[in-house]
Amino acid sequence: MPQLPEDIIDRLNQMERRLKTLSTIARVRPAVNEFRPPETSGSVTITRPLFRIFDGYNHEIFADDIMTGGLARPWLQLMPPVATDHTKWPSTTSTTFATIAECFNPIWQPKMRLVINTKVSSGGSGSVRVFVDNVQFGPTVTAGTTYEHLGLLPGDMKTRFGQTMKIEVQAQAAGGTVYAQPVLIHGAQT
Repeated sequence: MPQLPEDIIDRLNQMERRLKTLSTIARVRPAVNEFRPPETSGSVTITRPLFRIFDGYNHEIFADDIMTGGLARPWLQLMPPVATDHTKWPSTTSTTFATIAECFNPIWQPKMRLVINTKVSSGGSGSVRVFVDNVQFGPTVTAGTTYEHLGLLPGDMKTRFGQTMKIEVQAQAAGGTVYAQPVLIHGAQT
């Protein structure tokens, strides 16, 4: 075995001592499970440790719910049940694009997947499109087909994280009535 300079061996021994010290500190450190609000003298004891994850821009992207269990962040949105009778869906007879449905959602992921069922009355035709914060999101589809798009949200994710976006479903009819009903929406990673 080649002879190593003495200073390298000394440095390795010093690093080993530091690792042992850090390991000991990590084992004996008490769990973070008590909070003392500054305005009161009382305390709240939590029976389990906190778990939070931050991204590179210091946005809290994941946190558990320490009071009841489960997930605190991100909020997982659920679609409400919708009518299966298309005549009860948002609709228009307008010959120019009109907003027939809109919603507001927080931005947690850089992409969004959206699926919309569309129909058109007998003998009619038309188109359906989607806007996110006044920017077209995905294609314009012929009424009677399914709109399905997975794409990047407009704007800079770094500055828009956690802000609210506006989603608009727009339709136009060229005779008859155009119907559109969102049936799936969720965020996605890049």
